[in-house]
Amino acid sequence: MSTPICDFVNKYIASSPVRMHMPGHKGKAMLGFEPYDLTEIDGADDLMAPDGIIAQSEAEASRLFGARTFYSCGGSTLCIQVMLHLISLYAAQCGKKPVVLAGRNAHKAFVNACALLDIGIEWIYPDDEQSYIACNITAQQISERLAGQNGRITAVYITSPDYLGNMQDIAAIARACHESGALLSVDNAHGAYLKFMPTPAHPMDLGADICCDSAHKTLGVITGGAYLHISVSAPAVLAERAKASFSVFGTSSPSYLILQSLDAANGTTEAFRNELRTFLPAADSLKAKLAAHGFELAGSEALKLTLKPKSFGYSGQDIAATLEAANIYPEFYDPDYIVLMLSPWHSECELNAVSRTLRSLPRRVPIVSAPPRMPRPERAISPREALLAAAEKVSLPRCLGRISAASAIGCPPAIPIVIMGERINFAAIACLEYYGIESCMVVK
Repeated sequence: MSTPICDFVNKYIASSPVRMHMPGHKGKAMLGFEPYDLTEIDGADDLMAPDGIIAQSEAEASRLFGARTFYSCGGSTLCIQVMLHLISLYAAQCGKKPVVLAGRNAHKAFVNACALLDIGIEWIYPDDEQSYIACNITAQQISERLAGQNGRITAVYITSPDYLGNMQDIAAIARACHESGALLSVDNAHGAYLKFMPTPAHPMDLGADICCDSAHKTLGVITGGAYLHISVSAPAVLAERAKASFSVFGTSSPSYLILQSLDAANGTTEAFRNELRTFLPAADSLKAKLAAHGFELAGSEALKLTLKPKSFGYSGQDIAATLEAANIYPEFYDPDYIVLMLSPWHSECELNAVSRTLRSLPRRVPIVSAPPRMPRPERAISPREALLAAAEKVSLPRCLGRISAASAIGCPPAIPIVIMGERINFAAIACLEYYGIESCMVVK
């Protein structure tokens, strides 16, 4: 596939231009990338209103994903903000206030955007007790929650894959949404690669109306590169207003390095598809070896290796320390899980190092302690009211009975245990303490 953005930049560099424009480094290499770092000069196009090489590159990405695809230089956070703004515009077009039915393991970017846009949120909790990071949702749950709503719910919001590698049945959930007249929006930040699986499993292939991908998480794209995808069958207002929505939330100086990285990824997708196909058996083999050694695995996502180490006698922190001592750095860990993100660009030597390090650990007496039950605090005021209220930071014991003014959790995974506007109860205190949260912002 063509790479018009990269081609333009390479031609510009080759011409040895006098750079009387931003950025201030003028292309002089200090870290090495500066010659490639441009601004919106003639010919470079404008991300917020493209009609040249950026438009051509986004058209290439659209053909790859079978959707209307838009670039983001602000990661999936920017895409989530735009996605929710578009959902609000669609609700307004239908003469309704936007209300979103969302899985409780939504990223804080979702909560913050809903607060800013004054979008109503109704939460879906899992039927079974899991980590707050996971929220298994079934199509039947969606159908039951949407039944009798008379179209009040504008959209359903699902996180899949989640941070632990759990994947939802997007196809069935999409059918349930559409039967009730609701849009399906998906936070697919961890799943851009799913388009290139031997059997494509991307939300755009499974019936979602709109979704985001963090291209930098699983494709060969530098940090901050992401996609917003809109189905060709989605309401027209979503694609028509997408660029305008990006300009509301995004910077007017998007990174041209990220744009080149997204553009270059278009040209390497066939190679990535082939490398992924070759890599999948190696990933499965690594997981099988660890399971045979006695580790309990979680999640079904192909490119995540998630261990539940307590049954093997270790905490997630224990395993992380062992890996880091061997110069292997995991994506995430907490007391109950450790997550390693796999890639076709991992060498056999690197996979062997992971396997060797983990299998060097002897089985110990299982740790039987379980995480606290997932809290369900009552909503005292709206997220928007809480976000805009005067607030103060207080120690965790003093938070009891107070109203949260911010999403309380670290990053990663950036999934709030307590949502702004909720009253912090005993269960929430116990959960926050378990995950190492020592203080919270609360409404004064």
